[in-house]
Amino acid sequence: MARVKHPGKKSRLAKAARRTRWAPFWTVPKLYGKSRRVHPGRHTTVKRSWRRTKIKA
Repeated sequence: MARVKHPGKKSRLAKAARRTRWAPFWTVPKLYGKSRRVHPGRHTTVKRSWRRTKIKA
């Protein structure tokens, strides 16, 4: 990939990077209750890895 990216492409890549993050830790007790221990990445809407799935940027 080029060192200097077009601003539009850079913003699309940044948006895709933000989407793949885990959900905040405080959402776990909010959704499942205080005692249930679940990984916060479980209820992230978009699951994507740079290796598995490519994006059209």
